[in-house]
Amino acid sequence: MLMKTSNKMNKINLLKYISLSLLSFILSSCSDFLDNAPDDQLDLEMVFNDKTRTEDWLANIYTGIPDPYFGIIKTVGYEIMADDITPSQRWVQWWGNGPLNFRIGQWFTDSPWSADFWAGLPKKIRSAYILIHNAHPNPTQNVTEKDIETMKDECRFLIAYYYWVMTEAYGSVPYFDDMVDVNAPQDQLMRGQRSFDETVDWIDQQMVDLSKRLPEKWDDKFFGRATSIMCLAVRARMLLFAASPLVNGNEWYKEFLNNDGKERFNTTYDATKWTRAAKACKELIDAAHAAGHGLYYEYNADGSIDPFLSCANALLKKTSEGNKEILFARPDCNYGEWEGHSTPRGCGGNGGLGVTQSLVDAFFMENGLSPILGYKEDGQPIINEASGYTEKGFSTEPEIRNTGWDICRNAPDAKPGQITMEGTYNMYCHREPRFYLTVVYNRQWYWTENRTTRFLRDEWDGGPTHDAPQNGYLLRKKVSLEQNNRDGIHPYRPGILYRLGEAYLNYAEALNEAEPGNPDILKYLNLIRERAGIPQYGSGKGMIPAPSGQKEMRELIRRERRVELCGEGIRYHDIRRWKLGEEFLNGNEYGMNFSGTELSDDPNNPQAFYVRTPVLKRVYSKKCYWFPIFQTEVDKDPTLIQAPFWNQ
Repeated sequence: MLMKTSNKMNKINLLKYISLSLLSFILSSCSDFLDNAPDDQLDLEMVFNDKTRTEDWLANIYTGIPDPYFGIIKTVGYEIMADDITPSQRWVQWWGNGPLNFRIGQWFTDSPWSADFWAGLPKKIRSAYILIHNAHPNPTQNVTEKDIETMKDECRFLIAYYYWVMTEAYGSVPYFDDMVDVNAPQDQLMRGQRSFDETVDWIDQQMVDLSKRLPEKWDDKFFGRATSIMCLAVRARMLLFAASPLVNGNEWYKEFLNNDGKERFNTTYDATKWTRAAKACKELIDAAHAAGHGLYYEYNADGSIDPFLSCANALLKKTSEGNKEILFARPDCNYGEWEGHSTPRGCGGNGGLGVTQSLVDAFFMENGLSPILGYKEDGQPIINEASGYTEKGFSTEPEIRNTGWDICRNAPDAKPGQITMEGTYNMYCHREPRFYLTVVYNRQWYWTENRTTRFLRDEWDGGPTHDAPQNGYLLRKKVSLEQNNRDGIHPYRPGILYRLGEAYLNYAEALNEAEPGNPDILKYLNLIRERAGIPQYGSGKGMIPAPSGQKEMRELIRRERRVELCGEGIRYHDIRRWKLGEEFLNGNEYGMNFSGTELSDDPNNPQAFYVRTPVLKRVYSKKCYWFPIFQTEVDKDPTLIQAPFWNQ
């Protein structure tokens, strides 16, 4: 089954999943086909009279869960449509006219999008309904009534979850509460879309009910199957989205109606939505704690938290290895390609999956302060002098921290806890641990090659090839330090979609809107900062004064979310729901000088590498907040109403 884990998905399992996908498509397409199928073809009775085939059918329904590694980059595109991770724009010739082009405004109602949400997830939903109607106990094969009940509840979870995945993308989708006969009258097949709030309320109800029916955990061999905690996690994130400015009192959508005459989005602000979201987040946290979940920690020999290993392995370790932070994960995912595209091209990788300068700027300093307070009209940073940050010069000695994370292993004269080399550009010195766990910068030690990275033009890892970091950086987030792309070594890890660290930040944000000043806001925010190894907010010794107002706290929480959750498929939805796309996704995207040939930070030297340089012109407008329905779908179904502003 899909839900069983192993260090590598073998070829037999892969062929099995392909076969299952074809089987599900055939069996869910049309009842007439089943009636006339040849004798050597499986029919529904044969499937659900057999334990293994029934379990395989269920496993296939799970395959609609998005892959949070390379799937979220290439297929779904959410990660690269935000402002943290950026592939080489020259990859568009291989990836086609998809999210890479969406980033620069080349986005139309007939633009292809390979996420397969609109066409693919309804097939998974229909397959789930088929199981609900046909699965039954099988005493001769030890399939009990309880087993079938649980499978049906898993299907209900997946139906509700897939409806949220679609709604989060399109804002409003057609809803079917059961299978519909493909030969039914047209008015039963073409229903138009359901309003956003109606869909959210239905999913909320489903997830609350299922959280009382599904187990809170499974044995490790069934890791990935639906649990009560997964229900509460999806619900809490969804209600946070539903309370946010994009869909809570947004006058953009006034009088924008679906086919049924109802507003697609409620344009009257409702403050109780924040209260509802905060309550859901707290219920998730309490239930997760009661089920044994907690933030993942590793410790140094002196008993202190090792923030490097803690933050890194929270995304790389399995639950069987003590990682209880995972709330919802996909067991199989394409982390090999994620790591391959993050590996420098001169080190056996594809070398084009980088991070933006604005993400580099977002990480705090070692002292917990933000280095950059904002930007001038010309794109240059407003530096926070109190933070100790500087963009001038290079370090004169290695930097040592109290950690077992050995990024500088095999480096000449490397010392325990060394995280930088002598001669590192000062922009990258004295930064918080999560910075080093996320960013591969020029002249950083790369132990598998026993050398530093070389990103200058015409160097081993640099341009002008497409397989070089156009922003002057590569990605390290969710990349194992033990991976070696040249030798095909990629240690297994689950694809985490929801984790407790995010739940803490969700709760802090919702609570700040619902009940400003509540002490839980700082409590949960500080738990994230403590694990990250930076000073907490408060009035005690060594702490940073906490913001005094709701607005200031809101900005602080948003900064923390960006740093903690970058590379996890969340940032794009944050920007959308905050209604800040035009601010963050419109205009120049910066990096280091991709064409630089000298290790210089002189802004007057065109060959200087360490100079902030525009590398891409981003384009974003009001229509981009929702994916458009593909035009041929609208043409086929007159009850479908295109997403807002796409027909203008």
